[in-house]
Amino acid sequence: MDLTLKVWRQKNRKDKGRIETYLIKGVSKDASFLEMMDMLNNQLITEDIDPIAFDHDCREGICGSCSMFINGQAHGPERSITTCQLHMRSFKDGQTIYIEPWRSTAFPVIKDLVVDRSSFDRIQQSGGYISVNTSGNTPDANSTPVRKVDADKSFDAATCIGCGACVATCKNSSAMLFVAAKVSQYSYLPQGKVERKERVVNMVEQMDKESFGNCSNTGACEIECPKDISIDYIANLNKEFLLAKNTKK
Repeated sequence: MDLTLKVWRQKNRKDKGRIETYLIKGVSKDASFLEMMDMLNNQLITEDIDPIAFDHDCREGICGSCSMFINGQAHGPERSITTCQLHMRSFKDGQTIYIEPWRSTAFPVIKDLVVDRSSFDRIQQSGGYISVNTSGNTPDANSTPVRKVDADKSFDAATCIGCGACVATCKNSSAMLFVAAKVSQYSYLPQGKVERKERVVNMVEQMDKESFGNCSNTGACEIECPKDISIDYIANLNKEFLLAKNTKK
Protein backbone atom coordinates (compact mmCIF):
# COMPACT_ATOMS: atom_id res chain seq x y z
CA MET A 1 0.00 0.00 0.00
CA ASP A 2 1.13 3.52 -0.82
CA LEU A 3 -0.23 6.22 1.49
CA THR A 4 -0.20 9.96 2.00
CA LEU A 5 0.10 10.85 5.68
CA LYS A 6 -0.89 14.24 7.05
CA VAL A 7 0.71 14.28 10.50
CA TRP A 8 0.54 16.91 13.23
CA ARG A 9 4.04 18.11 14.15
CA GLN A 10 4.64 20.24 17.23
CA LYS A 11 8.04 20.74 18.90
CA ASN A 12 6.73 21.54 22.38
CA ARG A 13 3.77 23.01 24.26
CA LYS A 14 4.62 26.55 23.22
CA ASP A 15 5.05 25.76 19.53
CA LYS A 16 2.09 26.59 17.32
CA GLY A 17 2.23 23.27 15.48
CA ARG A 18 1.35 22.39 11.89
CA ILE A 19 0.36 19.55 9.58
CA GLU A 20 3.24 17.97 7.64
CA THR A 21 2.77 15.72 4.61
CA TYR A 22 4.70 12.46 4.20
CA LEU A 23 4.54 9.78 1.51
CA ILE A 24 5.10 6.17 2.48
CA LYS A 25 5.23 3.19 0.14
CA GLY A 26 5.07 -0.57 0.46
CA VAL A 27 3.01 -0.79 3.63
CA SER A 28 1.63 -4.27 4.28
CA LYS A 29 -2.11 -4.46 4.81
CA ASP A 30 -1.38 -6.83 7.69
CA ALA A 31 0.84 -4.31 9.49
CA SER A 32 -0.55 -2.57 12.55
CA PHE A 33 -0.99 1.19 12.48
CA LEU A 34 1.90 1.64 14.92
CA GLU A 35 4.12 -0.59 12.76
CA MET A 36 3.31 1.72 9.87
CA MET A 37 4.33 4.68 12.07
CA ASP A 38 7.59 2.85 12.85
CA MET A 39 8.22 2.47 9.13
CA LEU A 40 7.58 6.16 8.63
CA ASN A 41 9.97 7.11 11.43
CA ASN A 42 12.71 4.88 9.96
CA GLN A 43 12.17 6.66 6.66
CA LEU A 44 12.37 10.08 8.32
CA ILE A 45 15.56 9.16 10.18
CA THR A 46 17.28 8.13 6.94
CA GLU A 47 16.21 11.48 5.48
CA ASP A 48 17.71 13.27 8.51
CA ILE A 49 14.26 14.43 9.67
CA ASP A 50 13.21 14.38 13.32
CA PRO A 51 11.04 11.26 13.84
CA ILE A 52 7.43 11.66 14.93
CA ALA A 53 6.88 11.35 18.67
CA PHE A 54 3.93 9.14 19.64
CA ASP A 55 2.96 7.20 22.76
CA HIS A 56 2.99 3.40 22.91
CA ASP A 57 3.84 0.65 25.34
CA CYS A 58 2.13 -2.74 25.42
CA ARG A 59 0.82 -2.71 21.82
CA GLU A 60 -1.83 -5.18 22.96
CA GLY A 61 -4.75 -2.86 23.75
CA ILE A 62 -4.06 -2.96 27.48
CA CYS A 63 -2.13 0.15 28.54
CA GLY A 64 -4.14 2.85 26.72
CA SER A 65 -1.12 4.96 25.82
CA CYS A 66 -1.38 4.76 22.00
CA SER A 67 -3.64 7.78 21.65
CA MET A 68 -4.11 9.09 18.11
CA PHE A 69 -6.91 10.91 16.32
CA ILE A 70 -7.03 9.23 12.90
CA ASN A 71 -9.14 10.74 10.12
CA GLY A 72 -11.26 12.52 12.71
CA GLN A 73 -11.87 9.46 14.90
CA ALA A 74 -10.28 8.48 18.20
CA HIS A 75 -8.14 5.36 17.67
CA GLY A 76 -9.20 5.24 14.01
CA PRO A 77 -12.16 3.92 12.01
CA GLU A 78 -12.67 0.56 13.74
CA ARG A 79 -14.77 0.13 16.89
CA SER A 80 -13.76 -1.27 20.29
CA ILE A 81 -10.01 -1.24 19.65
CA THR A 82 -7.04 0.95 20.48
CA THR A 83 -4.70 2.42 17.86
CA CYS A 84 -2.17 -0.39 18.36
CA GLN A 85 -4.88 -2.92 17.44
CA LEU A 86 -5.78 -1.06 14.25
CA HIS A 87 -4.45 -2.70 11.07
CA MET A 88 -3.71 -1.14 7.70
CA ARG A 89 -6.29 -3.35 5.99
CA SER A 90 -8.80 -0.83 7.38
CA PHE A 91 -7.46 1.66 4.82
CA LYS A 92 -7.20 1.70 1.03
CA ASP A 93 -4.18 1.92 -1.22
CA GLY A 94 -3.51 5.56 -2.14
CA GLN A 95 -5.60 6.89 0.74
CA THR A 96 -4.76 10.08 2.60
CA ILE A 97 -4.69 9.64 6.39
CA TYR A 98 -4.79 12.51 8.87
CA ILE A 99 -3.06 11.77 12.17
CA GLU A 100 -3.47 14.18 15.08
CA PRO A 101 -3.11 14.20 18.88
CA TRP A 102 -5.99 14.36 21.35
CA ARG A 103 -7.47 17.87 21.31
CA SER A 104 -8.29 19.10 24.80
CA THR A 105 -7.15 21.92 27.07
CA ALA A 106 -6.78 19.33 29.83
CA PHE A 107 -4.47 17.25 27.56
CA PRO A 108 -1.78 19.73 26.43
CA VAL A 109 0.51 18.55 23.63
CA ILE A 110 4.02 17.63 24.81
CA LYS A 111 5.40 16.90 21.35
CA ASP A 112 3.83 15.87 18.05
CA LEU A 113 1.21 13.21 18.91
CA VAL A 114 2.13 12.91 22.60
CA VAL A 115 -0.17 14.64 25.08
CA ASP A 116 0.05 15.11 28.83
CA ARG A 117 -2.69 13.01 30.45
CA SER A 118 -1.50 13.48 34.02
CA SER A 119 -4.84 15.19 34.73
CA PHE A 120 -6.33 11.68 34.73
CA ASP A 121 -3.75 10.62 37.32
CA ARG A 122 -4.62 13.56 39.56
CA ILE A 123 -8.33 12.70 39.37
CA GLN A 124 -7.65 9.14 40.46
CA GLN A 125 -5.26 10.25 43.19
CA SER A 126 -7.92 12.57 44.59
CA GLY A 127 -10.15 9.69 45.61
CA GLY A 128 -9.63 6.48 43.69
CA TYR A 129 -8.61 4.23 46.55
CA ILE A 130 -10.08 2.04 49.29
CA SER A 131 -9.11 1.56 52.93
CA VAL A 132 -7.96 -1.98 53.65
CA ASN A 133 -6.77 -3.44 56.94
CA THR A 134 -3.69 -5.43 55.96
CA SER A 135 -2.74 -6.67 59.43
CA GLY A 136 -3.19 -10.30 60.37
CA ASN A 137 -4.01 -13.17 58.02
CA THR A 138 -5.27 -12.75 54.48
CA PRO A 139 -9.08 -12.64 54.57
CA ASP A 140 -11.03 -15.37 52.86
CA ALA A 141 -12.10 -14.27 49.39
CA ASN A 142 -15.65 -15.47 50.09
CA SER A 143 -15.98 -13.80 53.49
CA THR A 144 -17.59 -10.70 51.91
CA PRO A 145 -20.43 -11.75 49.62
CA VAL A 146 -20.96 -9.67 46.48
CA ARG A 147 -23.98 -9.96 44.21
CA LYS A 148 -22.95 -11.17 40.76
CA VAL A 149 -24.74 -8.30 39.04
CA ASP A 150 -22.74 -5.82 41.11
CA ALA A 151 -19.49 -7.70 40.56
CA ASP A 152 -20.11 -7.71 36.80
CA LYS A 153 -20.80 -3.97 36.75
CA SER A 154 -17.68 -3.29 38.79
CA PHE A 155 -15.48 -5.40 36.53
CA ASP A 156 -16.97 -3.83 33.39
CA ALA A 157 -16.19 -0.36 34.75
CA ALA A 158 -12.68 -1.45 35.72
CA THR A 159 -11.86 -2.30 32.10
CA CYS A 160 -11.38 1.45 31.47
CA ILE A 161 -7.72 1.91 30.47
CA GLY A 162 -7.68 5.71 30.78
CA CYS A 163 -6.68 6.29 27.16
CA GLY A 164 -8.63 9.55 26.92
CA ALA A 165 -10.58 8.72 23.75
CA CYS A 166 -13.78 9.78 25.53
CA VAL A 167 -12.32 13.24 26.15
CA ALA A 168 -10.87 13.55 22.66
CA THR A 169 -14.10 12.65 20.89
CA CYS A 170 -16.43 14.72 23.11
CA LYS A 171 -17.35 18.13 21.69
CA ASN A 172 -17.03 19.49 25.24
CA SER A 173 -13.84 17.57 26.12
CA SER A 174 -15.71 15.99 29.01
CA ALA A 175 -14.06 13.37 31.24
CA MET A 176 -17.35 12.15 32.67
CA LEU A 177 -17.11 8.63 31.23
CA PHE A 178 -13.61 8.16 32.62
CA VAL A 179 -14.53 9.49 36.08
CA ALA A 180 -17.79 7.50 36.05
CA ALA A 181 -15.89 4.28 35.35
CA LYS A 182 -13.34 4.93 38.10
CA VAL A 183 -16.02 5.83 40.63
CA SER A 184 -18.29 2.94 39.67
CA GLN A 185 -15.65 0.22 39.87
CA TYR A 186 -15.52 0.92 43.61
CA SER A 187 -19.09 1.98 44.34
CA TYR A 188 -20.59 -1.36 43.33
CA LEU A 189 -18.38 -3.31 45.75
CA PRO A 190 -18.63 -3.40 49.56
CA GLN A 191 -14.90 -2.63 49.81
CA GLY A 192 -15.56 0.73 48.19
CA LYS A 193 -18.33 1.84 50.56
CA VAL A 194 -16.08 3.35 53.26
CA GLU A 195 -14.86 6.31 51.19
CA ARG A 196 -17.89 6.28 48.90
CA LYS A 197 -19.07 9.85 49.50
CA GLU A 198 -15.68 11.50 49.81
CA ARG A 199 -14.40 9.70 46.73
CA VAL A 200 -17.04 10.85 44.27
CA VAL A 201 -17.04 14.45 45.54
CA ASN A 202 -13.25 14.71 45.44
CA MET A 203 -12.93 13.16 41.99
CA VAL A 204 -15.65 15.32 40.45
CA GLU A 205 -14.17 18.46 42.00
CA GLN A 206 -10.71 17.53 40.70
CA MET A 207 -12.17 16.87 37.25
CA ASP A 208 -13.58 20.41 37.23
CA LYS A 209 -10.23 21.84 38.37
CA GLU A 210 -8.52 20.16 35.42
CA SER A 211 -10.69 22.18 32.97
CA PHE A 212 -12.59 19.29 31.44
CA GLY A 213 -15.90 20.26 29.88
CA ASN A 214 -19.40 19.28 30.93
CA CYS A 215 -21.29 16.25 29.69
CA SER A 216 -24.17 16.90 27.31
CA ASN A 217 -25.11 13.22 26.81
CA THR A 218 -24.39 12.99 23.08
CA GLY A 219 -22.98 9.49 23.60
CA ALA A 220 -19.89 10.00 21.44
CA CYS A 221 -17.67 8.85 24.32
CA GLU A 222 -19.38 5.47 24.48
CA ILE A 223 -19.08 4.96 20.72
CA GLU A 224 -15.34 5.71 20.60
CA CYS A 225 -14.37 3.95 23.86
CA PRO A 226 -12.07 1.02 22.98
CA LYS A 227 -13.39 -0.92 25.99
CA ASP A 228 -17.10 -0.24 25.35
CA ILE A 229 -17.66 1.52 28.67
CA SER A 230 -21.38 2.33 28.81
CA ILE A 231 -22.72 5.82 29.48
CA ASP A 232 -24.95 4.11 32.04
CA TYR A 233 -22.00 4.60 34.37
CA ILE A 234 -22.38 8.37 33.99
CA ALA A 235 -25.89 8.00 35.40
CA ASN A 236 -24.40 6.06 38.30
CA LEU A 237 -21.80 8.79 38.83
CA ASN A 238 -24.52 11.44 38.97
CA LYS A 239 -26.48 9.33 41.46
CA GLU A 240 -23.41 8.83 43.66
CA PHE A 241 -22.55 12.53 43.52
CA LEU A 242 -26.06 13.72 44.41
CA LEU A 243 -26.28 11.18 47.23
CA ALA A 244 -22.95 12.35 48.63
CA LYS A 245 -23.83 16.05 48.35
CA ASN A 246 -27.27 15.67 49.90
CA THR A 247 -26.00 13.70 52.90
CA LYS A 248 -22.63 15.38 53.41
CA LYS A 249 -22.34 17.25 56.67
